[in-house]
Amino acid sequence: MSHYFTEPAAAEKRRGVDVRFWDTDWRFSTANEVFSADGLDLGTAVLLRSAAPPAGATRLLDLGCGWGVLAVALATACPGAIVDAVDVNPRALALCADNARAHRVGDRVRPLLPEDADPDARYDEIWSNPPIRIGKQALHDLLLSWLPRLNPDGVARLVVGRNLGADSLQRWLIEQGWECQRTASAKGFRVFAVTRATETR
Repeated sequence: MSHYFTEPAAAEKRRGVDVRFWDTDWRFSTANEVFSADGLDLGTAVLLRSAAPPAGATRLLDLGCGWGVLAVALATACPGAIVDAVDVNPRALALCADNARAHRVGDRVRPLLPEDADPDARYDEIWSNPPIRIGKQALHDLLLSWLPRLNPDGVARLVVGRNLGADSLQRWLIEQGWECQRTASAKGFRVFAVTRATETR
């Protein structure tokens, strides 16, 4: 069996899941060998409860989009925004595209492999339940690649499990010159707002 962050090895088996957030009921398609195939994971649920996207956003990023719950949520909440939905798992990208179409935001959600994303794109916000299990160095490389794509006043909203190194990740981000504030803590997860240091904005 593959990890959710690798090429799926088994034949696809889709299923529908019902989730609720922002006082709304949603239905999504998921499948085996993608992250949280059985439904909305607890970390992402905490992130959705703790933050709201900026209504006037024009460009947003769901980093590690999986089957697309954050991408669809962001596109629905920000009708003027394009949402890049980035993942390395092609099955996840296909599910994200189908879920976006099902929720009538398929014209504004762009499922992309990392190498296909526009390197010159700048984002008002990045939302992510980052793939901690890819390993510390790979995670650091991932964040150092994408965080600089924030607009000067942009913010990245990250949710990380406390027992998966949330506090050490916060310290590391600060050491790298980012401001990183904990904005929520629930169910064993930390939610961080990551911004450029004040003097670099």
